[in-house]
Amino acid sequence: MAKFVLVSGSTSRESVNAAVLATVSHLLADLPGTHEAELLPIAELPFYETALERAGGSAAVRQAKKVVAGADVLFISTPSYNGEMPGALKNALDWLSRAGCGASPLSGKVTAVTSASPGARGALDAQPGLIGVLGRCGARVVEHEPVAVGGTGGLALEDGRFTDPELVARLRSLALAALAEFAELDAVDAVDAVDAVDAVDAVDAVDAVDAVDAVDAVDAVGAVGARVEALV
Repeated sequence: MAKFVLVSGSTSRESVNAAVLATVSHLLADLPGTHEAELLPIAELPFYETALERAGGSAAVRQAKKVVAGADVLFISTPSYNGEMPGALKNALDWLSRAGCGASPLSGKVTAVTSASPGARGALDAQPGLIGVLGRCGARVVEHEPVAVGGTGGLALEDGRFTDPELVARLRSLALAALAEFAELDAVDAVDAVDAVDAVDAVDAVDAVDAVDAVDAVDAVGAVGARVEALV
């Protein structure tokens, strides 16, 4: 099972990016395995500032870090404001990138990126900047052909999600790529864990041999001493 944490670059629950994430949440049920999704609200986060961070942030910041830390996949959909991601999304990433008392929850996190807008380009111009920031935050951005949802005014909605088959297929492909990335990372971690156990076992084996050799050496010295005493 994989847990998806969904993040909209728009703070409006009625935005087209919220509809994209609702679509992703719905299609997870049709993917291999059992998966769950949780929406991360970013509107509740205060503006980032160092003094506030040193004071422990806020309850909303701590909760956001906890949610992202527990995610297997981060799935972000953003609009474009003057060619870049919205300030609210950048602010959320600024908070999440800060380690605080532990590691940053973005470090090594498998992250899928998409965008949406009523325009024909689907806010595609916001994706490079977002991907760049995620890379600097240490996130593991999924490699996939860009998925930008344009012309949203002409797309049918059902229960707050898009139903266009072509769009659903593109989002499904991106979600599958994210799952594949997570599975690969999980497999590497499993191998590393086995290697660590093997290394410990190897050290234990060497220690055991050394202990036997030490006992043999003591026995040998004792035997030589006994023979000397007998000769004397």
